[in-house]
Amino acid sequence: MRKIIDKFTRGTLIFLMGILVINVVWQVFSRYVLNAPSTFTDELARFLLIWVSLLGVAYLSGQNAHISIDVLLHRLQPKSKFRLQLLIHSIIILFVFFVLVLGGGHLVYITYTFMQLTPTLQIPMAFIYLIGPICGLLVIYYKLSDIKRMFSEGMDSPQLENDTDLDESQMHA
Repeated sequence: MRKIIDKFTRGTLIFLMGILVINVVWQVFSRYVLNAPSTFTDELARFLLIWVSLLGVAYLSGQNAHISIDVLLHRLQPKSKFRLQLLIHSIIILFVFFVLVLGGGHLVYITYTFMQLTPTLQIPMAFIYLIGPICGLLVIYYKLSDIKRMFSEGMDSPQLENDTDLDESQMHA
């Protein structure tokens, strides 16, 4: 299931990024070559950037490619590493649930209720804000999947190994 979600998310990111590039190229072309700036491209670029950014964060979270400080993790014993990873994943789940899922869901609800539309494209702002709860649920899925994998692999989990590029002399410096 995770591979399917990864593939779909990656494909969606590629598609949105492609549309964003085409949109920005058209914006520059229409402004500087045609001397008639397009009216919708600025707004569309902003909304596509929001979607690409949040979806990219969710995807990277699922790939465990997000920014992290792992100095402490590499100095712990396997049992302590396991506990720390479990704590980190749990904190991420709670944060994302409250901020993106609940907070973002509330924002979507309010903008939908008041039928707030975008100025130029005239699409509901709820649609733009919907990416927050979607990405929140995606991050929660990934982190729960990571926790499940940690428990199934136990202390031998690849997530718990020292995979740093530093040798021992650099770690003690």
